[in-house]
Amino acid sequence: MRIDKFLKVSRLIKRRSLAQEACAGGLITINDKKAKPGTEVNIGDVISIDIRGYHKKVKVVDIKDTTIKSEADTLYETLFAPDEKEI
Repeated sequence: MRIDKFLKVSRLIKRRSLAQEACAGGLITINDKKAKPGTEVNIGDVISIDIRGYHKKVKVVDIKDTTIKSEADTLYETLFAPDEKEI
């Protein structure tokens, strides 16, 4: 699955367009490599998000095309999140 879609489905970022902009701006990394919007995400990958003071690092544990809001956080395991603000 593409990183921009994963960020939207997992609700780490609210809109796919924002996820695409963040990736294009170099604010998203997968396994410590900058991710483009079309970069593929696999189970076990570590995603780092660093947007306007929002920092979060997660490990991908599942990939689904769609999910309901209450199950979105089952797609990843949080490794680092000093603050729980939303983007």
